[in-house]
This record gives sequence, C-alpha cells and structure tokens, in this order.
Amino acid sequence: MNPPGNAVKTPIKPTDAWKVIRIVLPHLWPRNAPELRLRVLVGAVLLVAAKVTNVGVPVFYKHAVDSLSNPLAQAVAVPILLLVAYGLARVTAQAFGELRDAIFAKVAQRAVRNLALRTFDHLHRLSLRFHLERQTGGLSRVIERGTQGMSFVISFMTFNIIPTVLEIAMVAGVMWFLFDWRFSLVTMAAILGYVVFTVQLSAWRSMLVRRMNDSDTDANAKAIDSLLNYETVKYFGNEQHEAARFDVARQRYERAAVRSRISLSVLNVGQGAIISLGLVVVMAMAGQGVIDKTMTLGDFVAVNAFLIQLYQPLNMLGFAFREIRDGLVNMEKMFDLLQMPEEVADKPGAPPLAAGPGAVTFEHVNFRYEADRQILHDVSLAVPPGHTVAIVGPSGAGKSTISRILYRFYDVAGGRVRIDGQDIRDVTQKSLRAAIGIVPQDTVLFNDTVYYNIAYGRPGTTRDEVEEAARLARIHDFIVSLPKGYETMVGERGLKLSGGEKQRVAIARTILKNPRILLFDEATSALDTRTEQEILASLREVSRGRTTLVIAHRLSTVIDSDEIVVLMAGRVAERGSHAALLARNGVYADMWRRQQEAAAEAARKVEEPPSLRAEGHLAAAQ
Repeated sequence: MNPPGNAVKTPIKPTDAWKVIRIVLPHLWPRNAPELRLRVLVGAVLLVAAKVTNVGVPVFYKHAVDSLSNPLAQAVAVPILLLVAYGLARVTAQAFGELRDAIFAKVAQRAVRNLALRTFDHLHRLSLRFHLERQTGGLSRVIERGTQGMSFVISFMTFNIIPTVLEIAMVAGVMWFLFDWRFSLVTMAAILGYVVFTVQLSAWRSMLVRRMNDSDTDANAKAIDSLLNYETVKYFGNEQHEAARFDVARQRYERAAVRSRISLSVLNVGQGAIISLGLVVVMAMAGQGVIDKTMTLGDFVAVNAFLIQLYQPLNMLGFAFREIRDGLVNMEKMFDLLQMPEEVADKPGAPPLAAGPGAVTFEHVNFRYEADRQILHDVSLAVPPGHTVAIVGPSGAGKSTISRILYRFYDVAGGRVRIDGQDIRDVTQKSLRAAIGIVPQDTVLFNDTVYYNIAYGRPGTTRDEVEEAARLARIHDFIVSLPKGYETMVGERGLKLSGGEKQRVAIARTILKNPRILLFDEATSALDTRTEQEILASLREVSRGRTTLVIAHRLSTVIDSDEIVVLMAGRVAERGSHAALLARNGVYADMWRRQQEAAAEAARKVEEPPSLRAEGHLAAAQ
C-alpha cells in the first residue's frame, strides 16, 4: 500500500481497470450456478424490453400531439387512446427496469460476497511477515472500501452503463429513421463530447480520490492503533499526542476531500453545458423543420422528449462513470492484496501429514528474516516421541524463531525440519498445524465469550468436551464462579482476564485441540511465581505422554526436561539434562547461577523490613 502523503500521481490505467473488471466478470456468470445464470439471462431480456419500451414512449407522445390537430382523430378519441398508450409505455418501461434490478440483485450481491470472501481467505494465507508489517485499521479500511467499490462497479455497469449505451444507440437509430440523419449526428456529437469531457476530468479526479483514500486509511489506522493501546496512552498521558497524530491525517483527508468536491462541481457544470448545447442545436433544427413544413408539431415535441429522456440517463451515466472510476480506485488496493503472492505455500498436490507418534527433528537448520541478518546457524535438535525438550537462552538467541519455523510461518533457508520423518515443506500447512498445539507467551483472546475462546481449539465440539478441557486446565471452577459463567465476555484481546486466567484458557483450548505435539513458547514468563507454579502443574499434566517442545527464559521451569538445548546467538552452545549441564559448568550453569542470585535478591527485598530498605537506600545515596 502506498503510504499517506505519497499517493500515486497518475490516474488509473485502462489496463489496470480491465484487469479489475476481468476479475469481476466471471462472478457475474458463475460456474455451477444455473439459478444465477438464469437470473442474468432474464435480467438481460428485461433490460432490452425496458429500453425498447422506453424509446417507444416519445413516439406515442408524437402521435398524440399530431392527432390533436386532426379533427377526424379528435372525433374518434384517438388522442385519448394515444395518451393512455403513452402512460402505459412509461409505466411498463419502469416496471421492466425495476423487475430487472430485483432479479439481478442476487447475482450482484453474490459476486460481492464471493470476492470479499476470496480476499479475506487470501489474507489468512499470506505470510506472518506481511501481517507483522501491516496496520490492522488501514487493512480493514482497504477491504471495506474495496467491497463497496465492487458493489458500485457491478451495480452501475449492469444497471446504468449498459442500459444507457443501449438506449443511446436506439434513440440515434429512431431519430435517423423518423427525422433526419443530421439529428442523429448532432445528438451523437453531443454525447461524444460529454463522454470525452467526463473521461478526461474523471482521470484527474481519480488522483484526488486516491489521495483522499490514503489519508482516510492512515487516519483509521492511527485511530485503531491508539484505541487498541488505550492503557499505554493513559499510562503516559498522551491523549493530546494521539489526538494530534489523528488530526494530522484528518487534515490531509480534509484537503483532499475539498479538492475532490470542487473537481466534482467543475465536472457537473461542464457536463450540463455540453448537454444543454446539444439540446439547443437539435431543438433549433426541429423548430426550423416545423417552420419549413418538413416536420410536424408532434415531431418537434418528440425530438424534445427524446433528448430530455436521454438527458437523465446520460447525466446518470456521468455519475455512474465517476462512481465506477472511484470504485476501481477503491478496488485497486484490495486487488493488490489479492495479487500478493503467498510467501509460504503448499506444494502442488502436497499430501497431509501422515499419522505418527510425533517425533520432531531439526536438521542443520539455517534461517534469516532478512538477507543480511541470519538468525539461526546450523541448528540441530531432536524431540523423540513422548519426550520433553527445552530450548533456553538469552533474549535474541532465536528461541521463538524455532516455534515459527515449526509452525511453518516461515520456511528455512537451509537444512530441514521433520515430523515423523516427513519434511514439513512437503505436507499441507493445515495438517501440519493440526498436529501441533501451542501455548504462547502472549495469549490473545477473541472479544467473545470464555466458551467461544476455549471451543476455538476445535470448533463444533460439544459443551461437555469444552468443560472437561477447562477442568484439565484448572479453570472450570473459576469460570462457573463468574456471574455469567462460560458466557462471560473476555473483552478486547482478553483484557478482562488476568494473565494467569488467559494462560489457562489457552491451555484449555490446546487440550481441546488434542494435538500430538505440544509447544510452550515462554508460556509462564509474564506470570508471578505462584501463578507460574500453578500453570506449570497444568502444563505438566497436559504434556504427559506427548512430544513437547518448551521455549523458556526462566530455567527453573525446565529442570525436569529430558534434554535442554542452550541457544546463543542462533547457535547450539550446549545440550544435556539439567544436572549434566550444571556439572559441565558452562553457559547454562552461568545462566542458572545468575537467575538463582536474582531470585534470592528479589526474595530478600520482599522479606526485608521497610526501615532497613530505607537505610540501605540512604547508604547507597551517601
């Protein structure tokens, strides 16, 4: 996406417009949907019927006017019959048009729905790298405007552009047949001038609409980001700072919107002038024909009726063209998302991960997020079925990268990762992720009920299974003590629950998923000691008999692991059991001593009387 303030300065190219239209058109003639195709055919028939009837209205009007000057016709009430026919033709044309719109509405809305679903699904298939770099508010705005743009393009193309073009062709032919080729020529010249003027000025307006959209996207992204971080804003008293950032983006939007509205006024005035000029010329020709006795008064009225009748759809054509161009600009951003390739994709015909005991092996794995920044260097480790292996090390050592690679959020640059002997790049991502359950450090919950968030581990499960998972995670009693029980809303990102409660919900939904491999990524690092011990007890119970990979910073949480792998700067520095690593007196033993000393110091300060702590501070100050 183009950053605000750096909007594309060129209008949308015809090739880009056709690219967007080519994506939309198949949805208007969908495969394996006979009902929708029938609706398209019936709508086309009604479209032609409406326009044929509409073009016949001025002809009835002409004969009615001519009959008023004929005494014999007056005597047999011909004018009355012609006026009734005129009225019926108008009503019939409108009825055909409304019926066409009603029948085709399902086709248009289904196309919008399918394209929106396709975009939504594609976003979920894009890489973690894309989602780490994107702004949620800006992205949601792009999708919102894109779906609205699709609705405009489909509706105006089928209900305005095509019918109006058909009516213009019919009117030109009828005027040539009834009157003179010059009437058709002047009419078509006025229409051509109208179209050229509209296209040229709308191209300029597209650039203004882009600027307006970019500013709107930026403002929305800032607003969403600020509201999601409400507590941080309050912690630092930065309400005015956030308001100022938001206002800067809205100022850019205001300037772009004003320019866009001025350009629209210029466009409307120019279109009106061109149509009025054409109307004056044609009416002058018809008036001269009446004077020269080559045309009747009914002909004069019919010419006026034809042009007035054309003026409204033509004016709507200008509006429709503007809306379509704006819609194409809005869709352009969304279809850019659709064209974005998947960084991590399944191989063609990739099979699902075969059933197995859950052995995990990393074989000489190298990985980098950026070309010039390698994170993992020749990392090898193995987790036998039913065993627990812990990965420890300082911040930035590459521990969490291991979990992202195992989930195949990224592909390795070298080496390979196997589960039960199968390279994870050769199987489907869906089956791979179904085999792994994770309890992350930062558990983010959906803004829904506790029940929904636990059941998310296996959608469609029974309530008994959800409650049993909650019991195993030792959170059932807490949930039922709440006034609304399992129907309690957890709030945005689960902020109504404490850290320990959120972790237990995460454990419960992982239990419900019932994976053969468990991954605990710093699952207790943000918790207090007592809560940590309770959560660890739950984790040990859950992982019993399962292949478990534990990523941890606190060494006290992994001392019972079958093997501990120490990462330093992306390399395996040491490996072995807790006792063996302490006996080696290397990197792990040094980390252990430091953490034990820090824990003892923290405990001493908690137990120390306030007066002694104050004396210590004074002594330090002196």
